[in-house]
Amino acid sequence: MPKKDDIIEPIDADFEDVVKIISQPASPKQSKNKDLTKFQGLQPALGSQYTLDLEAEVQKEAYGIEMGVLGNGIPYLTQKGLATITGIARSVVYDITKEWAEKFEDNVLGNDRNSFLKEYLFKNGYTESQLYIEFKQDGTISYAYPDIVCMAILEFYAFESKSKNDTALTSYRKFATFGLQKFIYEALQYTPSDKWKYHNDRVSILKDSSPDGYFIIFNEITGLAVDLINANLTVNDKTIPDISVGLAWGKYWKDKNLEEQYGSRIEYDHYYPEYYPQSTSNPQRPKAYPDGALPEFRKWFRHEYLTTKFPPYILKKANILSGGKEEAEMIANMYKPKEIERE
Repeated sequence: MPKKDDIIEPIDADFEDVVKIISQPASPKQSKNKDLTKFQGLQPALGSQYTLDLEAEVQKEAYGIEMGVLGNGIPYLTQKGLATITGIARSVVYDITKEWAEKFEDNVLGNDRNSFLKEYLFKNGYTESQLYIEFKQDGTISYAYPDIVCMAILEFYAFESKSKNDTALTSYRKFATFGLQKFIYEALQYTPSDKWKYHNDRVSILKDSSPDGYFIIFNEITGLAVDLINANLTVNDKTIPDISVGLAWGKYWKDKNLEEQYGSRIEYDHYYPEYYPQSTSNPQRPKAYPDGALPEFRKWFRHEYLTTKFPPYILKKANILSGGKEEAEMIANMYKPKEIERE
């Protein structure tokens, strides 16, 4: 078993003060045969774990722990890193992961390890059917154990395991005080990126790009992009809303034969900022629409796209939101027509 000093080294003076060993009360033992349905409002996520359409912003070993941060800001430990801080073998982490998936739909809690983890994680809003997040890194599948999962497993081995585990207890006391997320961010010298950058840079580069007498989709839906960013969805190269709107509006334009009423669409030069993957094929050649169709577009966008097309779009992005499906559903309902209250 690794020694205490091999697990975590102080990052700086402030960190050293924070990670002093402090007394932590043991978690109360669970009674047998608890009913999982008592967690009202938390429905277990069913189905397999999605592969995130993003990569790690950074992943490396720091202070003897293998860790990283995903592109959506979620801090994580690798299987090896989780084994290190808990003082258990990687094979045990694998067994925990497998057991969670196999027993995920069991509705009765007992006094075992998996029941402890399920109660802990469900109470804290984690209801995924896998303990890891699967994502692509350099074309290969990688596995990230998010900080909430790591803390649950760590607490079990610090206080609930029948075997004494000084490594887990030491790590838990440090992380419970300082915060595992903050520890990973500081250890990796990670600063969350400006969530407005992708959008603002596109606003700047597309300024005055609309041909005279025509409107472009991007300019007309900046309000939606702002709402998404304010709801903590980073509007970047993987979540560009104007592509979704443009495809849906283009289909509507053809289905309604609007060209006869408003005139022909034209192509225009559309550029992405150079750090967007799409920039490799600059300039793009999307469609600009006659200004006469603008009222029709705004009516369609407000009453059809936002109410019927947008919810499925944003729910498909749930796996790159830090709040997962719950956050996606909240965003999807932003434009849901408000019901009139009746007395």
